[in-house]
Amino acid sequence: MTKHFIPLDRAVSFVDPPDHARVRSAVSSSFTQRSVDRLRLRARLLMDELCIELEAAGPSADLVHHVISPFALAMISEVIGIPSADRPRVRDWAQTVLTRASDDAQALRAEEAKQASRDYFRQLASQRRAEPRQDVMSTMVAAVGAGRIDEEELLALATLIGLNGWHAVCNNTTNMMYVLLTQRHLMERLQREPRLILSAVDELLRWVPHKHGVGQPRIATEDVAVGGVLIREGELVYVSYVAANWDERVYSDPSTIDFERNDPPHMAFGHGPHACVGPLLARMEAEVVLSTLISRFPTMRLAIPPHEMNWQTDVLIRGPVDLPVTW
Repeated sequence: MTKHFIPLDRAVSFVDPPDHARVRSAVSSSFTQRSVDRLRLRARLLMDELCIELEAAGPSADLVHHVISPFALAMISEVIGIPSADRPRVRDWAQTVLTRASDDAQALRAEEAKQASRDYFRQLASQRRAEPRQDVMSTMVAAVGAGRIDEEELLALATLIGLNGWHAVCNNTTNMMYVLLTQRHLMERLQREPRLILSAVDELLRWVPHKHGVGQPRIATEDVAVGGVLIREGELVYVSYVAANWDERVYSDPSTIDFERNDPPHMAFGHGPHACVGPLLARMEAEVVLSTLISRFPTMRLAIPPHEMNWQTDVLIRGPVDLPVTW
């Protein structure tokens, strides 16, 4: 969609089978249900701490700045093994790399940020090689040592997980809270029936048009017919998650938010070999954010009219710039 698109070199998103499965397997054990369940208590404790800070800053404050962004950043950083002091840099690199560059100067800044993040993760890998810990970076270093992946693949994985792990969760959960704050009946429903939180997360992942544009292209490796259309070898195909999640042939009344929907699973995390590597973690984080905020701040509401909201327009996954709330 733009000549300045900056891919992450050798990232798993751009690797075909069988190498794709080999690279993903180096980290897949860190994102299983069991691994995510072990992180749940830490996520809840962190959210409690951030809510205390929000209360101290309030009763009017920015939910993104005080809670959602630092929560998403801390969670993915702890998973990878990024020290607290280094996390703001990772966040800034993510914002730069995952923002669409509109000219050569912005493209250069994105390339510099990508290189800086690679240099950082190379240094972190060296530290873990000398002193392994219970984190994803140590897992990837062990995979390099065992010959399962090489150093460049480690750097691509670390950059992809680290940058997207903050960016996606921050924007997706901010979008979810915006929906609940602007459709009060949905917020009140979850307050009455907290058992619906997890299904609400999935329904909001389906309903929110979070993807900006249509994502990266896929290239047909052979002639194939899809939906009665012949796609020839070498042709580019763009897949719109937003259109798929609102397909009337699949979802009954797709424009309505239904927390008890029984339709097929949504496509927000993609599908097939290139599906997101961490959907269970992302779901858990969103569940903790929503359940904590809904229970601790039952009277929370937007502090400004919805039409005055500022939205990011050039990022990979769109969302509000900030979310001013009061209670």
